[in-house]
Amino acid sequence: AVAVLFDTSRSTETWVENRQVIDIAREALTAFAEGLAAVGDDYAIYAFSSVRRDKVFMNALKRFDERHGPKVRRRIAALKPGFYTRMGAAIRHLSKLLNERPNGRRLLLVITDGKPNDLDHYEGRYGVEDTRRAVIEARRAGLSVFGVTIDDKARDYFPRIFGRNAYAIISHPARLTRALPKLYRHLVT
Repeated sequence: AVAVLFDTSRSTETWVENRQVIDIAREALTAFAEGLAAVGDDYAIYAFSSVRRDKVFMNALKRFDERHGPKVRRRIAALKPGFYTRMGAAIRHLSKLLNERPNGRRLLLVITDGKPNDLDHYEGRYGVEDTRRAVIEARRAGLSVFGVTIDDKARDYFPRIFGRNAYAIISHPARLTRALPKLYRHLVT
């Protein structure tokens, strides 16, 4: 089973290579979901954003027990940027859902455009360390966790969060659509 956790924080409204990050993300998620459905893999896709520790928004784009179809496509197409990136809490929430799956192999794929960040001092080292701790907890529970980012500055913090050989930095956001299926194949074969 694979659970995709996608960051829809306010930073996804920025422009890169003459396109908004959220538009690139919608395109990549749509293509990736179509591919997962075509091969029959058990998957879920959740988008997240946050406003402080007590408001972490988890938007189910496709639940595990739901078939891929027009509703899922509409939810992905309707994604809008907003708020902040309390990544640790989102990872913990989706890890619990993924751990309920009966599959022997369970992968949590985290896709983001930037560093963990929120109000109430969830930034810098604190945000990175909380997210790192959430990844460690997920792995101890038996999950594989892999991070994907389009943030060129991620070399400064992504290895700390995800560890060696457990992340990918996509330097050109427009390549995300092609990169996700390749990464997925590599991770599950």
